[in-house]
Amino acid sequence: MSEHLDLLDWRRRVAASYGLLRNDARAEPARLLGFRAAKDRLFASHPSSPVPAPARREFRGLAYWRYAPALAFRPALEPDPDAPPLDVPRSGPGPSMAYTRIGWVSFAVDGTPTRLAVYWLNEYAGGIFIPFRDGTSGTETYGGGRYLWDSGKGADLGSEDDELVIDFNYAYHPSCVYDPIWSCPLAPPENWLTTPIRAGERLTPAS
Repeated sequence: MSEHLDLLDWRRRVAASYGLLRNDARAEPARLLGFRAAKDRLFASHPSSPVPAPARREFRGLAYWRYAPALAFRPALEPDPDAPPLDVPRSGPGPSMAYTRIGWVSFAVDGTPTRLAVYWLNEYAGGIFIPFRDGTSGTETYGGGRYLWDSGKGADLGSEDDELVIDFNYAYHPSCVYDPIWSCPLAPPENWLTTPIRAGERLTPAS
């Protein structure tokens, strides 16, 4: 298969995995564990995996924190219709990507009021994008941050009416963490949280 068709298949499979997740009626953490197992298999075997081909033979799965039920939320989107477009920084070379902040989501982490900007990609296929940095960034997780949503590429946790699923247990690293050939959009400063979010993917296994 060609490199482009491989990448097309990768995106189909990622989108399908999130579709299965949204329709999975099992209780957590069984639902989460099933999603992670399928993701690990995809990373280990797919030709478009962000894990470089020479490293896939020794790949034994991504590192995750245990399920944290207190870090799952369903906040309503607070629209921000007057927000100007912004260029989101990237991890490597390449033109910046134009996004618009369409609103905010607010919740509390360990009693600390917290909010994240929700972006819309103005180019390509569009879609919601929610990156963030937190108190673990640069030590336990990638310094450039992690993603909660990137629905333009299929990473869609779900919504109902005006509520978005914000579940940090599904937070994941961008592809540039595994291979610098990828140039990934990073979290703008307004999505830099000071609270540590110990859920989702991490850089090394929990001790």
